[in-house]
Amino acid sequence: MILGAKRLFYLLLLIVLLIKPHTAEAQLLGSAKTTTEEPEKTPEDSLGRRTPQGTVNGFIKAISDQNYLRASQYFVLSKRSYRKTAERIRIVKAFQQLLDQGGNFSPSSIISSKEIGRTDDDLATGVDLVGSISTSKTAIQLYVENQSDDSQPALWLFSAETVEAIASADVTGEKTFLDRVLPPVLIEKKLGNVPIGHWAVVVIMTVISYLLARLLLFLLVYIVQKLWKKADSENGAAVVEALVLPVQMYLTVLLFVGLTQRMGISIVVRQRFSIIIITIGILAFLILLWRMTDFVTMFVRSKMIKNGRVSAVSAILFLSRTTKVAIVFIGVIAILGIVGVDVTAGLAALGIGGIALALGAQKTIENFVGSVSLIADQPLRVGDYCRVDDIKGTVETIGMRSTTLRTAARTIVTIPNGQLSASKIENYAHRDRFIFNPIFTFRMETTPDQMRYLLVELKSLLFAHPAVLNTPPIVRFTGITADALKVEITAYIEAINFDTSQEVQEDLLLRMMDIIENSGTSLAYPSQTLYMTRDILPSSEKSAEISETVKKWKDNNELQLPKFDPKRVEELKDTIKYPDDGSFKPEEE
Repeated sequence: MILGAKRLFYLLLLIVLLIKPHTAEAQLLGSAKTTTEEPEKTPEDSLGRRTPQGTVNGFIKAISDQNYLRASQYFVLSKRSYRKTAERIRIVKAFQQLLDQGGNFSPSSIISSKEIGRTDDDLATGVDLVGSISTSKTAIQLYVENQSDDSQPALWLFSAETVEAIASADVTGEKTFLDRVLPPVLIEKKLGNVPIGHWAVVVIMTVISYLLARLLLFLLVYIVQKLWKKADSENGAAVVEALVLPVQMYLTVLLFVGLTQRMGISIVVRQRFSIIIITIGILAFLILLWRMTDFVTMFVRSKMIKNGRVSAVSAILFLSRTTKVAIVFIGVIAILGIVGVDVTAGLAALGIGGIALALGAQKTIENFVGSVSLIADQPLRVGDYCRVDDIKGTVETIGMRSTTLRTAARTIVTIPNGQLSASKIENYAHRDRFIFNPIFTFRMETTPDQMRYLLVELKSLLFAHPAVLNTPPIVRFTGITADALKVEITAYIEAINFDTSQEVQEDLLLRMMDIIENSGTSLAYPSQTLYMTRDILPSSEKSAEISETVKKWKDNNELQLPKFDPKRVEELKDTIKYPDDGSFKPEEE
C-alpha cells in the first residue's frame, strides 16, 4: 500500500517536472511580448457614404451606371418606400430628371470630405447643403445628413425632407430642351451612360460660350474706352490689356454653366465638368494677379526712373519675381486641392523647410530687408558723397545684397545692406549750404582798437561776399588764451557742390589775410613752437592809423559793434567782385 502510494507520488512529481518547464517557458515568452491594442479603424462603407463628398460622388456614379437600386441606398427612405423596389427606382429617376432640368450639385472638391461634414456654415452639425434644384415648378435645397450617432461610424444620406420633396415633385410630361430638339438616335446612343447628343452639345456650347464671351468683352472694352478718358493712355491701355484675358475666361465659364444648366444637359456630364470649370476660374484669377503684378511693376519702375531713383529698380524687380513665385505656388496648391489631392502634408513639409531655409539664409534676408529700408528711406542715392561709420566715399551702386562706395583712394568698399541700414550715415550730397568756421588766434600785442577793426572788417567781408548766405554771419572775440587772442567766425557758403564751396572758402581766407595784414597785427604762433627767426615788430605807423580810423567810427557813431547797422549791411551786400579781377572765368570763355 505504501509502495503504491510512493509510485503514485513519483509519477505525479515526474508529470509536474515535465509540464513545469514548458509552463515557465510559456510565461517567459508571454512576458517578452507586449500586446498593444491597436485602435479600431472605422470600417469602410462599400458605397462610400462616410462623407458628404463620398455620398454625392457615389450617387452620381450609380445613376451614371443606371443602377437605380444602388442609387436609392443614398436616400433616407421610409420603411414603406424601401420595401417597394419600383418606388425606389421612381424616386431616383425623378431626382435625376429634376437635376437634368435645372438642378446642380456643388463641385466635388467643395463638398466636405470629412466624416463630420462642414462646420463653418450656419447649418446644424451633421447637415450639409450640397446643391439645389430650380425649375419652373420646383425649388428644392439638397441636403445630406449624418444618420449615425457618435458611437457609430458616419453614414451620410440625402435627408428625409429632401427625398420627400423629390418624391412629391411633379415631373410627368416635362422634357428638357435637349430631349425636345435632339434626334432620338443621339439620345438613344450613349457614351459613358450619357446620351451622345449631350456630349456633342457640350462641345458646341463651349465654342458658343467662348465666342459670346469675346463679343461681350469687345463691347465692354468699347464702352470703357468711351467713358474712361485715360483708356487710350499708356497706363490705361496696360490696365485694359491686363484684364482682357481673365475677364474673357470668367465670362466663358459663366455662360457655359448658365447655358448647359438651362438646356438640360445630364447632371452626370455637368458634374464631371465642374472640376474643369473651377480650375479655369482659378487660372483666370491667377492670370489676373500675374498681369496686375506686371502692370504695377511697370508703373512703379517708370515712376522711380523718372524721379531718379534708379537704385529702387532692382528691388522692384525682385519683389515682382517673388510675387509671381507666390502666385504660382498658391495656384498649384489650389488646383491640387480642387483635383482632390491632400496638400496638408505637403504644406506642413514646406513650412518646416521654409523655417530651415529662413534660418540658413538669415543674413541674406537681413540684407534684403536692409535694401528695402534703404530704398524706402533713401538716405543714400547713387552718386552721393557720404560717410558710413569711418568710411568716406561716393555711392557707386545700391544692390539687393550690398552697396558699394568708391573712396578718395579710388578703392571700392562693399557694405552689406543689413549692416548699412543699421549704421550712422552722413550724406554730404544733401547739404543745402557749407559751413565756414575758421578760428583765428592773434598775437598778444594786438591792441583793442586793432581787434575792433578786425571784427568789423571781417564781418563786413562776409556781408559783402555774394557767395555767403544772407543769414547773419558771426564774428566774435571769444577769448584770451595763454598765448593768443581768439576770434571765431561762423558763416555759410552757398555752393552747388563741395568743390565750389572749397573755392569760395579759399577766396574768403585770402581776403581775411589781407585784412589781418592791413590791421597791423598778425596771427599768433603756438607757444609750443620755437621759431629761430628775427622778430618783426608790429608796425607802429599802421597801428596809429588804425587807431585813428576806429576813433572816427566812434566819433561818428559808426562802430559796427556789437551789431551791424542794417543800412550798412545793405550797402555792403554784393560789393565784392567774385571771382576777383585777374581770375580765370570759364563762363566768359
